[in-house]
Amino acid sequence: MTQDLYATLGLKRGASDDDIRQAYRKLAKQYHPDRNPGDKRAEEMFKKISGAFAILGNPEKKKRYDAGEIDASGNERAAGYYYRDYSGPPRGGSDPFGDYSDLFGDLFGRGTGGRFSMRGMDFRYTLEIDFLEAAKGLKKRIRLPEGDELDVSVPAGVDTGHILKLRGKGEPGVGGGPPGDALIELRIRPHPVFERQGDDILMELPVTIDEAVLGAKVEVPTIDGRVTLSIPKGASSGQVLRLRGKGIKNAQTKATGDQLVKVKIVMPSMIDPELEAFMARWRESHAYDPRAKLRELN
Repeated sequence: MTQDLYATLGLKRGASDDDIRQAYRKLAKQYHPDRNPGDKRAEEMFKKISGAFAILGNPEKKKRYDAGEIDASGNERAAGYYYRDYSGPPRGGSDPFGDYSDLFGDLFGRGTGGRFSMRGMDFRYTLEIDFLEAAKGLKKRIRLPEGDELDVSVPAGVDTGHILKLRGKGEPGVGGGPPGDALIELRIRPHPVFERQGDDILMELPVTIDEAVLGAKVEVPTIDGRVTLSIPKGASSGQVLRLRGKGIKNAQTKATGDQLVKVKIVMPSMIDPELEAFMARWRESHAYDPRAKLRELN
């Protein structure tokens, strides 16, 4: 019968990543060879739960396992030929599934004196940081779910999905094997003003009707502080002005994007009689049709 990796960890299908990680750690501590010297059953159980976590603890492999694309050993499933149907190698042929000792030897490594060695499993975490922290970079001490603390350096310019690798900060190795890594996937919280577009930053700038008509110099926030921006005469809502070099510094290329400032004309909360009378007179002699091009589409 094909091994059910979820059952190996004492879980049901559909278990969350946190449930999988917690179940593995609980069982790994219970059956760890260092805690059960000479216990072959504990050693075999440790191999099984470690092999299960090697797949279910990896989001991509877990997805493929759930879809039936790979088996419990991580091997590709051939169409119409599954392990549950396997009754042994053809006469005179080689065994396509190999020997279990070879499987575990490849998976866990081969030690000396019959003792196996294994690299520790990677720990996977998600870390949420603010937009400005991602843009500027930071050093931060974080507390892991298990209570351990790690110092993390986040480079400037990272985006959601970026993974920080802390080498040797994962599960300890077994039998002299090296420790795993801590893999921290970043999630960037939205900013109330700034929106990232590639390496550029987009923001909407409210301006008054007189600033749009007459032009003005106004202060604009950037990730490096406030700067002065010139609003040209006759600016329209939707017009985009550019602050060069005020965007995100790309973590790989080191090139810096721009800040794109989208003008939005905002009317006063109350229209006073003087403004209303002026606009009525202005309309009589200066009327124009900003929607003429839209009518040409019909």
